[in-house]
Amino acid sequence: MRVSRETLHQLIENKLHKAGLNREHAATIAEVLVFADARGIHSHGAVRAEYYAERIAKGGTNRHPEFRFEQTGPCTAILHADNAAGQVAAKAGMEFAIDIAQKQGVAVVGISRMGHSGAISYFVQQAARAGLIGLSVCQSDPMVVPFGGAEIYYGTNPLAFAAPGENDDIVTFDMATTVQAWGKVLDARSRNESIPEGWAVDKHGAPTTDPFAVNALLPAAGPKGYGLMMMIDVLSGILLGLPFGRQVSSMYADLGAGRNLGQLHIVINPNYFTSAALFRQHLSQTLRELNDVPPAPGFNQVYYPGQNLDINEKNSAIHGIDIVDDIYDYLVSDAIYNQSYETKSPFAQ
Repeated sequence: MRVSRETLHQLIENKLHKAGLNREHAATIAEVLVFADARGIHSHGAVRAEYYAERIAKGGTNRHPEFRFEQTGPCTAILHADNAAGQVAAKAGMEFAIDIAQKQGVAVVGISRMGHSGAISYFVQQAARAGLIGLSVCQSDPMVVPFGGAEIYYGTNPLAFAAPGENDDIVTFDMATTVQAWGKVLDARSRNESIPEGWAVDKHGAPTTDPFAVNALLPAAGPKGYGLMMMIDVLSGILLGLPFGRQVSSMYADLGAGRNLGQLHIVINPNYFTSAALFRQHLSQTLRELNDVPPAPGFNQVYYPGQNLDINEKNSAIHGIDIVDDIYDYLVSDAIYNQSYETKSPFAQ
């Protein structure tokens, strides 16, 4: 069914507030989830609301976190997030990073001990809207076999990038280092749809198209995705003195415990490297030139990274956001959560 962006935001905010989160934090999570759904990233949208509500209700998300901002150098800092909701911590961390980069040219801000932050493209867009370049990487729980391996070690460990062009131009790139994010499998489950072959394997290590049979995800482009997920684990885990690799906490094993995850924001002020106006001019020129590249057979147009999602977002403002009926039914119900997400297996839900 289709609902307006405003309606979906209010439904999610109300549900998370009912679960025990204050209005401000609930609204921030709702904002990021609706951002994802509006752009067509349904794997990180309203489908996550019930899981967040259950973790909040069980105490695994700190309802009253005490943030501590530690500036460790002219351009570096750590936000100690006290296991706050990930979206709240990541947004606050980016605000600090933007402030530092505006003054110093570059900022590297780690967020330590936070929850799952969802679609991290939201946070790099914060930087781009301030006229800066944003890069963000974060950990996730182990559910990926390393290239050539038979046992799970790393998470889907995503990265995102955004940069501003002229006027409202922003290029945004957001990817999991797996062939697809785990949330895409969750979205397929919610829609009772199969997944493409090559995304995942079953408990026997055989390729599967059944989202309910998934027992491990696969790295994107084999050794390349594997190398990227290791790099991200180093930058957002080991660098911050946090659990890493298979030590990273499970999303579902204990919903009453904090996740203790890490995320790293890197923000660059173009004005310290070239003219900010020239940077924006050339970025917009790049976007136009990419759109003008003749399409290959079977394609109608060349899009720049994230352009198709920008189109989705504009269309959703007019036509509403398409969400699964079961998710809408949950959001309008009186229940905080209907089914327990708590399990020792990350693939049980």
